[in-house]
Amino acid sequence: MWGLRNRHTDPELARRLPPGQILTEKWPVLHAGTVPRVDLQQWDFRIFGLVEEERRLTWEEFMALPKTSSTSDIHCVTQWSRFDNHWEGVAFRDVLQLVNVKPQARYVLVHAEQGFTTNLPLEDLLRDGVLFAYRHDGRELTPEHGWPLRLVVPHLYFWKSAKWVRGIELLEHDRPGFWEQYGYHLYADPWLEQRFRDDPEWLGHGPTTEEYYRTLKSRVRREQQARLAQQPQAEAAEGPGGADGAGGGRGQA
Repeated sequence: MWGLRNRHTDPELARRLPPGQILTEKWPVLHAGTVPRVDLQQWDFRIFGLVEEERRLTWEEFMALPKTSSTSDIHCVTQWSRFDNHWEGVAFRDVLQLVNVKPQARYVLVHAEQGFTTNLPLEDLLRDGVLFAYRHDGRELTPEHGWPLRLVVPHLYFWKSAKWVRGIELLEHDRPGFWEQYGYHLYADPWLEQRFRDDPEWLGHGPTTEEYYRTLKSRVRREQQARLAQQPQAEAAEGPGGADGAGGGRGQA
């Protein structure tokens, strides 16, 4: 469909393809380490940290949660993008409703198989289109792409959409995950090309991390508003939702 169209001369492609990205119809497999062997009889999903009472779900209990679906674009930090991915799973916000979250919780550390983690602001995970997926384009996820369960965060680089997810930890302060400890960006907005860290903790100077996040959020909002202003008025009325793509875990895709 998209063929050899150029984002610099094609307004529709420029609206959907962030800077520095190359469009593909394939879905490359990227991760550190090996694909884990998962036994669904032993599998569980843990919700812990700043909650009134920790909760664990078996696979059967997780699959009994309300179902949802969404369509979004993937933007990998390794510079490929794939449009129109259809996901089926459970919305993050529906999972969070299973516990009483303490008011000081503002960040989440996502835990996956083999000790992998990735960090995200809680408010980002509560956005429309963020879900724990077990199906992609009408088929069950393959082990290489995160079966039995992966996170999908459509507006961030795809490493944030961790594969083989096993739980979420609610935190008051941000805690860098696996790739973030190696220099990948704490937030990872593909439209700002936030591939590598530029925060005070990493650089060793500048404002506090809290001030950094406040500045970052204002930058993100300005960029979103600028992109919306360039869209046709009917599209702008829909807001910056589903087609803005995601990023995936453990160097993952």
